[in-house]
Amino acid sequence: MEPTSILIGLAIGAVAAYVIANMTIKKNSSKAAEEATRQAELIIQEARLSAKRTEDEAALKADKIVSKAEAENERIKQQKIQEAKERYAQMKQEVEAEKMKRQLELKDLEMEIAAQQKDIKVETDAINARFAELETRKNEFDNKELELETLRENLDKQLKIVQKKREELDAANEERIKALETIARLTQQDAKDQLLEQVRAKSESEAQSIVRDAIGQAKLNANKEAKKIVIQTIQRMAAEFTIENTVSVFNLESDEMKGQIIGREGRNIRALEAATGVELIVDDTPEAIVISSFDPVRREVARLSLQRLVADGRIHPQRIEEVVAKVQKQLEEQIMEIGERTVIELGIHGLAPALVRMVGRMRFRSSYGQNLLKHSVETAELCAIMAAELGMNPKQIKMAKRAGLLHDIGKVAEEETELSHALIGMKMCEQHGEHPVIINAVGAHHDEIEMNNIISPIIQACDAISGARPGARREILENYLKRIGELEELAMAYEGVAKAFAMQAGRELRVIVEADKVTDQYADDLSFMISQKIQEEMQYPGQIRVTVIREKRAVAYAR
Repeated sequence: MEPTSILIGLAIGAVAAYVIANMTIKKNSSKAAEEATRQAELIIQEARLSAKRTEDEAALKADKIVSKAEAENERIKQQKIQEAKERYAQMKQEVEAEKMKRQLELKDLEMEIAAQQKDIKVETDAINARFAELETRKNEFDNKELELETLRENLDKQLKIVQKKREELDAANEERIKALETIARLTQQDAKDQLLEQVRAKSESEAQSIVRDAIGQAKLNANKEAKKIVIQTIQRMAAEFTIENTVSVFNLESDEMKGQIIGREGRNIRALEAATGVELIVDDTPEAIVISSFDPVRREVARLSLQRLVADGRIHPQRIEEVVAKVQKQLEEQIMEIGERTVIELGIHGLAPALVRMVGRMRFRSSYGQNLLKHSVETAELCAIMAAELGMNPKQIKMAKRAGLLHDIGKVAEEETELSHALIGMKMCEQHGEHPVIINAVGAHHDEIEMNNIISPIIQACDAISGARPGARREILENYLKRIGELEELAMAYEGVAKAFAMQAGRELRVIVEADKVTDQYADDLSFMISQKIQEEMQYPGQIRVTVIREKRAVAYAR
């Protein structure tokens, strides 16, 4: 392709030169035209020579390329032939090796079969010998069976003789029993009934004593470590002796502020009650207003709103609504802050925001005068200590602390329901994805559902420890008197009890019995029976000691 292109280019150049020459000839003189024609012919001739030279060089290069390609093809062909020969030799070696391997395996298999045949022969000989031995033993057994048959016939004869003698003895025994009944004037069944009655009366007393001793010993052994753990837990937990109560009385600097709070025709106090949802009682109590509401959060909102309004001095319905709205917003933030701070201080993680808010609401709730949040925190720390004393792992300790904090969360629920606070708290924990162990511990800490794990009794025990210690709670006088009366009535229900006195705030019951109707043994049983009935029928903090007093006085006069 390259020489052809060169030739075409030269031809085009020649034509161009010729055209130029003709044009030059026309314009110039004839001499110049001739000179141009001569130059054009020289150029054409030179172009022809160059084209021929280029064509010869291209042909020479083509021959070299063809020779080189043929040599390369021959080399590749020889290389392929050599590779094929080597591959054939390698495959031949592999086939020979596989053949040798198969021959060795066949030889090993033949040797193994021969060894197995030898073992089978040995086993066959052993089996034949065993059959011969069994045949010999069978003959021996047949001989012994004949001997046993003879012995059996002899035993049947002796048994018949023994049966006959037994019948004779039974007849003689019946005659003897009839003679004894005639002498004693009492039938055999009557004597048996009297004996059983005496044994029953004696056994009941002994059984009662044994049961009492067994229960006492079991309690002594079983409660030894439990008391130790509880005491160590209480000693390690330093709580306040008394806990603050929720404020329900708002103090004023002077009684003049009562008029401003009431407002013209009671507009201010009605607006405040409507905004806060509480009832404000303004009576003759000097410098004080009573805030009444079942919701402690509403009561706190009313107290803080009154405090701001009195400090500001501007008290009117519009201002009251603004202040109450601000206080509610700030109190809600404060509730979340209290909940978050409490959870962080206890080291509890992953608690749902709704439960954190409920924890904060505990700060404004009290139970028997005991602040609910401090009671829950104290219970959580007691649970962690008790779980550690019992040797639980860190995961169980954290779970016990978490359940202790949440065990009374049902008391601050916003919805009204007839369920108890334990079941409400269990429902709340279940709704927010708490662990099943924590759910059961919250619901079972008042025995309203069955406990199914070790943490549940720990929560129940620590709840009792926190609520029953001195100064923790206030008991209503009516409930206290009712419990004391029920305790004395329970003791008076038993026969032979003359008087019963509940002492030491109901922690000891002294029972005075009539000496003529109650024996010393029955006095011991009576104290045990009364204590068992108290455990079954009454609810009380701590323990109650039952003391039965029997005293007999003999008085005579000398005249």
